[in-house]
Amino acid sequence: MPAQYPFCAVVGADDMTLALTLVAIDPLIGGVLIRGEKGTAKTTTVRGLAEVLPAVRVYAGDRFSIDPDDPSAVCPDGPFDVPTPVVERPVRLVELPVGAGDDRVTGSLKLDAALRDGVVAFEPGLLARAHRGLLYVDEVNLLPDHLVDLLLDAAATGRVSVERDGVSVEHASRFVLIGTMNPEEGELRPQLLDRFGLTVEVAAPRDPVLRVQAVRRRLAFDADPEGFATRWAGEQEALRTRLAAARRSLAGVVLDDETLTRIAELCAAFDVDGLRADLVTARAAAAHAAWRGRTRVTLEDIRIAARLALPHRRRRNPFDEPGLDQDRLDDLLGHNDPDPGPDGPGGGLPDDTGHDGSAGDVPGSPGESPPVPEPERQAATSMASAGEPARARLLVVKGTGDGQAGRRSRARTPQGRVAGQRRRTSGDGRLHLPGTITAAAPHQHSRGGLTGGRGLALVPGDLRRAETVGRESNLVLLCVDASGSMAARRRMEQVKTAVLSLLLDAYRRRDKVALVTFRRHTAEVVLPPTGSVDVASRRLADLPAGGRTPLAEGMERSGEVLRREALRDPSRRPLLVVVTDGRATSGPDPLGRAHRAAAALATSGVQVVVVDCETGRFRLGLAARLATHLRAEHVPLGEVTADGLTGVVRTATAPRAGVA
Repeated sequence: MPAQYPFCAVVGADDMTLALTLVAIDPLIGGVLIRGEKGTAKTTTVRGLAEVLPAVRVYAGDRFSIDPDDPSAVCPDGPFDVPTPVVERPVRLVELPVGAGDDRVTGSLKLDAALRDGVVAFEPGLLARAHRGLLYVDEVNLLPDHLVDLLLDAAATGRVSVERDGVSVEHASRFVLIGTMNPEEGELRPQLLDRFGLTVEVAAPRDPVLRVQAVRRRLAFDADPEGFATRWAGEQEALRTRLAAARRSLAGVVLDDETLTRIAELCAAFDVDGLRADLVTARAAAAHAAWRGRTRVTLEDIRIAARLALPHRRRRNPFDEPGLDQDRLDDLLGHNDPDPGPDGPGGGLPDDTGHDGSAGDVPGSPGESPPVPEPERQAATSMASAGEPARARLLVVKGTGDGQAGRRSRARTPQGRVAGQRRRTSGDGRLHLPGTITAAAPHQHSRGGLTGGRGLALVPGDLRRAETVGRESNLVLLCVDASGSMAARRRMEQVKTAVLSLLLDAYRRRDKVALVTFRRHTAEVVLPPTGSVDVASRRLADLPAGGRTPLAEGMERSGEVLRREALRDPSRRPLLVVVTDGRATSGPDPLGRAHRAAAALATSGVQVVVVDCETGRFRLGLAARLATHLRAEHVPLGEVTADGLTGVVRTATAPRAGVA
């Protein structure tokens, strides 16, 4: 087995290593969510954690890893006889792929035993392997809803029940859930977010000394993994010993009424939902006290626990900024009492304070100043802010797609209602057992199956997969006229509100949303395709308006966005919504160029809606002409309100009769 990068050798990730240390001491804290940019050693650190955890005792050959010292533990492979040996093995780190199927996660019928030997046997899934260990999900924010539901059930009950294909099995599944994600790729479903006990934000260190140290260590590891691991073996063993001691002493840490009252006051002051925040903060504070070698929880323990346990629980909607006001936290706790705990071993081992004495705070990246508009643009540019986003009405794309599982348009998906079967290739999809047996049955005589005690004789061509129909996620691309002809300020306020409303709906339905605007002499991709409400709200905050109307450029840029996204994500079906009055005033032959660009875009077959924003008593009907060239539905709309725009999208994309 190749050497793993040592946990103790990680540099510049104090909050991350501290949070992982606390859940290693007390798994009941509930896991860690690690949010951060690419290249910040998230996966490396998580994988290194398993190397320093104390070994677990299990029965030899037990596929479900029950605790031999727990008389109430029940195992589907048991009961075990008295002579069954008890062995120690390392803690498992089980990685859950984002694209895994239900049967791989929860377990399924063992096909060779069932079909060849006529024996109904259960093949355990990843949740069984993760029992008493770590379950790691990279890009957890991209996890399909059906897998999220499975994790939520297992996390809530500590058990997994499988009732499928003639199999009825229930087993324990208690694990430390660790997820990593890049917030720019989309947000996490709120129900799963709340299941993570602690959350940390990670970024590459800004201190050049730390960056050099991190690079030097990584280069040394890549050059000689075994030798590098050997050099860090002493620090790793010291950490393993200290973790084991902290686990043993955890039960003796005192959580008196004064401490619990202080924690409750903090949670109430930050207006977090439910009591899980109080429980997690209390457990994390006790774990930190045990880690520091104390038997009583101090204010410093509470402060560190709150900083890790509360930020993701105080968000009321996806547009709220994550994080915790550190100054307010310090004010609520008053002056921190001294922390007399012992120092741990070095080499990046997490203690109370980071390299800068800030209790493990990871330095943030410096903010970027917005560009200063050129003097000649100031008079022709106005700024408009968005209103409160409304709940968008349901929008769907016509027909049946093959996109990623979501909650919007009808599609063939891994989960849903079984609507048919087809030949199974490369182990893809869920096995359709009746179809498999039906396909194999006519050939049993020639194959010698079902005679002489033999089971069903199968060949790969007999296997059938279930065709399931569910819902998919989509891409909604809004192409918005932000020129002076749109009565910029008022209309852009309404358009912004509409975009935020659609984005909020997309967050709930696992969609992507993108925004192209055109003004002056060019079109700009203000919001690339994304499901991240954090990124979207920041990009939309300062959307300018005014100037000439380059309609052709808007059509061309929209086509570019759709083509790029089709290459990147070919199964995700798009809907283009063009918000304009149809005018074109930029460049030579502006209207003719716009209509030619629209006709070219129409050949792609993308579904388009043109929202006509022309107002006044005398109208030119230019938006209707544009819709003709786009082969789009033309919807007159006097004002682009949030309710009006989202309602138009819903009406224009409603399925035909007989289509769900």
